[in-house]
Amino acid sequence: MTSTTPSATTPATPAAPPAPAPARRLARTPQWLYGWLLLLPSAVLLVAFTHYPIVRTIYNSFFSTPRGKIPARFVGLENYQALLHDDIFMRVLGNNFLFALGTIPASVGLALLMAVWVNGTLPGRALARTSFFTPTVLPMVAVANIWLFFYTPQVGILEKLLAPFGIHGVNWLGDPSTVLWCLAVMAVWKEAGFFMIFYLAALQGVPPDLTEAARIEGAGRWYCFRRITWPLLMPTTIFVLLNATINCFKLVDHLFIMTKGGPDNASSLLLYYIYETAFAYWDTAYASTLTVVLLGLLALTALAQFLYLERRAHYR
Repeated sequence: MTSTTPSATTPATPAAPPAPAPARRLARTPQWLYGWLLLLPSAVLLVAFTHYPIVRTIYNSFFSTPRGKIPARFVGLENYQALLHDDIFMRVLGNNFLFALGTIPASVGLALLMAVWVNGTLPGRALARTSFFTPTVLPMVAVANIWLFFYTPQVGILEKLLAPFGIHGVNWLGDPSTVLWCLAVMAVWKEAGFFMIFYLAALQGVPPDLTEAARIEGAGRWYCFRRITWPLLMPTTIFVLLNATINCFKLVDHLFIMTKGGPDNASSLLLYYIYETAFAYWDTAYASTLTVVLLGLLALTALAQFLYLERRAHYR
């Protein structure tokens, strides 16, 4: 009689994976720790100066303004209801939309024209690029003072240029019908050179063989631009449009120097009205409510631009 040994009948169990060596564990741990340490400064600054102020502003918009020893109390939507009856807010909001309509298409279109022009072969191309970009590097206060001199009645440059045509004595910044458009011209002059840089970089990234192939097929310059160059510039256009929209709603320093929102709030924009409400009238709760409206408008504008224009963008 023969007997079988347990080792002959029991199937062999798979060997367990080897435990990670201490050296490998130590080599893996610093990688994620190193990544989080790199992200930590940006994350802390983002939360401290962007996310927390937004949440705090929304929270303050539901409370009243503390006065002396009287603390803030919860008022619900009372501040938002006051907005609907605020004639100055309605006028400032209308001014901001008119200012956006006057500056965004003009500055983006002018930037594209300048970029196409200086991207070609022309004498003095470096000087032209520098001249177009110079307004961007000027300080805000300096730009405001330069244009304040342009618009000054009797002695301003605009007065001297228009005097031969019989137009003189116009108070450009003191007339409610002209002051907002005067500010729009200044904004276009300053921002077009800044947006030109992005379009110029995008144009230099367009493959020249695409245009050359179209030219061989008999396509004209306008057809090549409309069918080849412009679709490839769409990602840059989305970025420029978003920045132009934000700049329209955050203009405040030029108003402080040139008009202070006058005459009769004809040149006051939303951010300047927030500044006046918060720091001139010390109504912080109402200023928080206005800020929430401004944030909502910018968020809706950015969302609409991304949802509509993103489908027309061609990324390579």
